[in-house]
Amino acid sequence: MKIFYLLVSVALILSGNQSLINMVQAAGLQDAFSGTSLNETATAAGYDPNKNDVLGVAGNYINIIISFLGVLFLGLIIYSGFLWMTAAGNDKQIVTAKSIITRAVIGLIVVLSAYAITYFVLKILP
Repeated sequence: MKIFYLLVSVALILSGNQSLINMVQAAGLQDAFSGTSLNETATAAGYDPNKNDVLGVAGNYINIIISFLGVLFLGLIIYSGFLWMTAAGNDKQIVTAKSIITRAVIGLIVVLSAYAITYFVLKILP
């Protein structure tokens, strides 16, 4: 009986996908995500898709690094919270967890300040 339900589910999913493909083709949207359409839209919006300036590339790298540091901050907070919750009255472990949280928050403040400075330099000054 489980195999029957599995086969019926697969058949419904496949038939739903085919009808969606048919609707997209009927509406003429099959090339909606091709490169020429996106480039035309970018040009109409006033953005040059072929322009790779130094500030834009640097801004992208800085955003990637800051995003990674945000994930690292979240990991440190989760780790220190785990330490604190599993301390079971061990004062040394609680002090360690508080220290990690304090340092992580200070690091987050530094990272957010760096982001504000780079945003100001890369977006407002040029």
